Amino acid sequence: MPTVSVKWQKETFSAVEIDASQPPYVFKCQLYDLTGVPPERQKIMIKGGLLKDDADWSTLGVKEGQKLMMMGTADEIVKAPEKGPVFMEDLPEEEQVVAVGHSAGLFNLGNTCYMNSTVQCLHLVPELKSALIKYPHAGRSSDLDQSSHLLTVATRDLFNELDKSVKPVAPMQFWMVLRKKFPQFGQLHNGSFMQQDAEECWTQLLYNLSQSLRSPSCSENPDPVKALFGIELVSRVHCEESGEESSETESVYALKCHISQEVNHLHEGLKHGLKSELEKASPSLGRSAIYLKDSCINGLPRYLTIQFVRFFWKRESNQKAKILRKVDYPVELDVYDLCSNGLRKKLEAPRRILRDEEGKKLGLKTNEKSSGSVDKDVKMIEAEGSSNASGESSKTTSQEDKEMHLTGIYDLVAVLTHKGRSADSGHYVAWVKQESGKWIQYDDDNPIPQREEDIPKLSGGGDWHMAYICMYKARLLPM
Repeated sequence: MPTVSVKWQKETFSAVEIDASQPPYVFKCQLYDLTGVPPERQKIMIKGGLLKDDADWSTLGVKEGQKLMMMGTADEIVKAPEKGPVFMEDLPEEEQVVAVGHSAGLFNLGNTCYMNSTVQCLHLVPELKSALIKYPHAGRSSDLDQSSHLLTVATRDLFNELDKSVKPVAPMQFWMVLRKKFPQFGQLHNGSFMQQDAEECWTQLLYNLSQSLRSPSCSENPDPVKALFGIELVSRVHCEESGEESSETESVYALKCHISQEVNHLHEGLKHGLKSELEKASPSLGRSAIYLKDSCINGLPRYLTIQFVRFFWKRESNQKAKILRKVDYPVELDVYDLCSNGLRKKLEAPRRILRDEEGKKLGLKTNEKSSGSVDKDVKMIEAEGSSNASGESSKTTSQEDKEMHLTGIYDLVAVLTHKGRSADSGHYVAWVKQESGKWIQYDDDNPIPQREEDIPKLSGGGDWHMAYICMYKARLLPM
């Protein structure tokens, strides 16, 4: 990569790297970080003309150490008056973020909307931010490779930058280490970076963070990512032909909503996703046979991720095609009937108490038998939590001597949508609920407030934005 010096007004910035594999717009984003001059205002003189956003570096003949001249006005910083009212523009940038009520957007560095939308959805999880803050600034465990360490550090730094900025952020460092760790995100087509699948980015990033943030020596929370997003499944695998039957357990980071002609609602798609067929060798038959796999949830997370399986491989066109069918999803999701009998038993008491509390708020009469058994329910939960090692999945850490128990009920907090007909094209956008309750649409560097009643309308059925990934937050009951 050649390095150049850039003169702007009375300042000279030396050793600025140019990545010739990226368009000049990315170089302008680098200069924006240095000067505060937005890319659209920058006029960079090169070869007697102005540098265009989509120019080809190979035709410009940039030499090592070359001096470039840039003109443009930086964003004006409004100085606070000595006296009088304090306006939002006068506040420090961190306080402006609080006043605005949402964090910054992310510049698109060339078909990186899949990455930007993934980051914005995961950025809303405060417990993930806390785990990243505790991650060491230098050094890594012996079983962690350097690229995984660097990606975790870049994630932490990017989250921190988003929290402190009201201006769009250029995620240069994060993007570079993401491509280094997962080379598939660096694929090129005609010299430009290709669009990628947001679900793959989401899964790979969570897997990397799980490996990095895991701390077996920490008895309180040895795997924070698994505790936040991990879903424990227990499955019955049986072959009708041979009568063989076995059970399996696995941990996943998302439930699949399979879409077919019979699926009109998320719940129906989830039930389809928990049933599957697989072909494998049968010991009793001495040949391959079809096995049926019926799964149910045996452990719930704080944040439940659901992927709508909208893309499939189309042999005729040799590409991923998209299922446009409308599939409704709720703002409040109850997964009780998808759980195992053992988990249902743990959820029953918190759910009963939650219903009573919500009934009181609505002015309804509480069932005397139900309310009279609250103490019994609490004792039962405490006994199960202390005697059952798998009880971690049905409760969270104690707060003020009260344990937070899962109820199986979740509230929608983020939707990642895709607009277009193919996974390798189109546009990804994040729709995120803020702590204030407001919804913000993060269309790359442009955050746009949205009405909550419009969020469930992203259910598909046309060429508009449609839900590809939904994230729900557990409704907890302190006891």
